[in-house]
Amino acid sequence: MDYLNAICIFNHSINNFIYYEQGITSVSMIDGENDLNKLIKGLSPILNDGEYVFTSIKDSELLNTSDTICTFKENEGLTLVLERNRADQLGLKYNFVASWITLEIHSSLNAVGLTSLFTTELADNAISCNVIAGYYHDHIFVSTKDSLKTLEILKHLSLKNR
Repeated sequence: MDYLNAICIFNHSINNFIYYEQGITSVSMIDGENDLNKLIKGLSPILNDGEYVFTSIKDSELLNTSDTICTFKENEGLTLVLERNRADQLGLKYNFVASWITLEIHSSLNAVGLTSLFTTELADNAISCNVIAGYYHDHIFVSTKDSLKTLEILKHLSLKNR
């Protein structure tokens, strides 16, 4: 599959794409929230089950996209985010094991300040995070050892702005 040179394809519980022989057609393109105050108040972070890893491959022809959470095409290779167990089964190398937190608020891709706000809060607590914006939600990958603390910080951030 060509991925239409897509930057990121998210395979989550919401199936946002319909596949036809002639190509991919997007559906349900409702814009999300732009108001920073509403975004903060409605963060609603949830911890997804499992452990996740980031890895990179050269030959995407062998990839079954149903194995991935997300892909990102870079010059050096195709970055994959996938469940740790699946990466182990495929013999893929990785050096970061993460927990995946989804912010349930439907944020607009045009919203300004949300990512900066929560990444600053996490950095102030010595938590590294990797953020991926899906069309509907922001997804945060943090070290598994920091997952519960991250949830606590995000919930506190949301509550103190109500």
